[in-house]
Parts: sequence; C-alpha cells; structure tokens
Amino acid sequence: MRVYVLALDGVFDLGLSAILDAFQTANELIAMMGLAVPPFEVKIVGMRKTVRTAHGLKIPVQPAGRRTPAYVIVPAIACKTLDTLKAALARPDVRDAGKAFRTWANKGATLTAACAGTFVLAESGLLNQQHATTTWWLAPVFRERYPQVFLDESDMVVKSGDFVTAGAALGHMDLALWLIRGVSPELAALTARYLIVDSRPSQTAYALTDHLVHSDPVVQLFERWARARLTRGFSLDGAAKAVGASKRTLTRRLQSVLGKSPMSYFQGLRVERAVHLLKTSKASVEEVAAQVGYKDGGTLRLLLRRRLNLGVKEIRRTF
Repeated sequence: MRVYVLALDGVFDLGLSAILDAFQTANELIAMMGLAVPPFEVKIVGMRKTVRTAHGLKIPVQPAGRRTPAYVIVPAIACKTLDTLKAALARPDVRDAGKAFRTWANKGATLTAACAGTFVLAESGLLNQQHATTTWWLAPVFRERYPQVFLDESDMVVKSGDFVTAGAALGHMDLALWLIRGVSPELAALTARYLIVDSRPSQTAYALTDHLVHSDPVVQLFERWARARLTRGFSLDGAAKAVGASKRTLTRRLQSVLGKSPMSYFQGLRVERAVHLLKTSKASVEEVAAQVGYKDGGTLRLLLRRRLNLGVKEIRRTF
C-alpha cells in the first residue's frame, strides 16, 4: 500500500517521526511475524526540493510522481501561536499543497492530517461539509476559520468520507495506527504493543479547558457561575442574566469557543468535579453523585461511560 507523507517546511519533528516510526515498525513486524499483509510503501514528499523540520533538520523529500497513493498524511507544521500559524497558512507551499490534495482526492486517495496539519488540509476547502477533529487548543481558531467544517475536537481520530483527521501532537501516532488498523487490526495491535501506545479515543482527558475559557470574557463569567451552582441545577435564563448577555449570545459564544452548548458544558463541569472527588476521596459513586447534583449514581455512571469511555467495573477501579 502506497503512503505519501507530505512534509512542509517547519514540519513538527515529533509528528513526522511518529508517523514514520509507526509504519516502519509495522513493516518490520510483517517480516518478523510472517504476516500475510503487504508492506507499506512510505514516501516522504514535499512541495519544495528542500524542506527542513522545525528543529532545522533537512528532510529527504522526493517528488510525488504520477502514481496515486492510497493515503496522504499531512503532519503538523510546528506552530505554537496563532500569529505563526496564520503566517504559515499563507505560504505559497501551503497553497500548492492544496492543489496537490485536490488532484490526489480526484484520483481516489484518502487524505489525512494530524494536529495543526488539519489546518493545512482545511485550507484546500476539501473538508467543507465533512466531520473533522483538530488539536484541542486550536479548536476555536479552526471553528472560526472553517465554519463549513463540522468540528468535534473531543475525538482523537475522525473519519468522514475520504478524509481522516487526528488530534494534537501524539495524535500523529493515533492516526498512523488507525490507518494500519484499516489494513490489519492484528498488525496495528502488535505495532501499538511494540511502541507501548495505549488507546486514546478522546482528547477530552487531556484538554486544558481553562486555556480556552479564559480567551472569552462571557465564557469565563459563565464558567464561574456554573461552578458555583453545580449542585443546584442548570438554568439558561439564570446563566444569561448572570453573565449579562442574551441566551442566544451566550449559546453562540460557548459554541464558538468550546464547541458545546451551555448545558453540555455545565454537565461536563459536573463530571469533572465528580472525577476529582472519586480520585481524591473514599466516597462511593452514589455519594459523589449527590455532591455534584445528581439524584442517583446511575446517572453519573452513565455520563462517566459516555464521556470517559469507562465501563461499569472500570469506573471504581480507575479511581
């Protein structure tokens, strides 16, 4: 199976290496275990003859050629600030990448990207009307810049049509393993074991929500109001009055910054508080449920399973 890894100038070293190491390990395991799986033909391609990583290492890029790959993977450009990201997206090589994406897509290739690489793919317009994820801390920027993309940054990997996107930093490894799993679940499991990679279906457990909340004063006021009344229940009217905004404005700002409705974020705070209590006290799930405003432990167990992907037995064992 032919795989193109598109390296643009300033590519995130760890992301590029994670992808290459995952496929190299998979190929080595195919040979070691005698698996009836065709090896992956991985080729690093670029829009320019000379490409350097964010750490200044020269990448041995090759011309893409006329052969159509099965997968195209776009690692992140190493941008930690909004200004550097916007500058990178305005570069000619990124525009040229968009043209290449459209050519590959028309020929049947599956286009994939991880972390800030999702912005490079979205710039082409191909993600419009598709579901996608991105690195959690850049989600508000992504949502504002690409309003036609259906974003859910809580997921680690999202497939939509012929496009696959993955979350932050080490989401590159999750993406590579996802693609390997599509060829052979056994090979993907072996590769993950050799690299000691745990399954991470969601970014929620890693997201620093405060980083996003404090970027908007209305959202910040809502968070303070919500935390103060977790045991008393939710009221959209009360929330809007407390933050000095209309219900519509509050809902729009929450959706723009966090990608959630006020009620959904309120429930998330309850679960966050419950997780803290379960980790730091000896209280039962039923007792914790009462402390965060639920009438019984069954509701809390259901939310823990949905939001943290924990089974019934795992809930108490985890905490």
